[in-house]
Amino acid sequence: MDIPIRQKIMAIMIAISIFIVILELVRRRKLREEYSWLWLMTGSILIVLALWTSLLRIVTYLIGAVIPTSTLFFCAIIFILLLCLQFSVKISQLTNNIKNLMQEIAILRSIIEDLSIKDKAK
Repeated sequence: MDIPIRQKIMAIMIAISIFIVILELVRRRKLREEYSWLWLMTGSILIVLALWTSLLRIVTYLIGAVIPTSTLFFCAIIFILLLCLQFSVKISQLTNNIKNLMQEIAILRSIIEDLSIKDKAK
């Protein structure tokens, strides 16, 4: 079962749009380079699968799906799960950083208060 030409064209247009948007977001510094590789890789994979349909059929066969569209949906779900995992790790790191910064701020405030009390006593 081959993918209809309309779907191929749409997939290629979406992939090219992803590339353009990602490059523009990186250029405007709205997206960091460390995250852009994931999106650029997604666009590349989409182009490869749209152009090389025999690879898509092989992957469909390997995962036991019936139609190539199911394979694309499966890959999209895996991608979203990996993205959520990456964001969860990053949120955990940021939470720890915020906690450490708040502790350092509390210590610095305490030191400043101690110094101001000593200055007033003199």
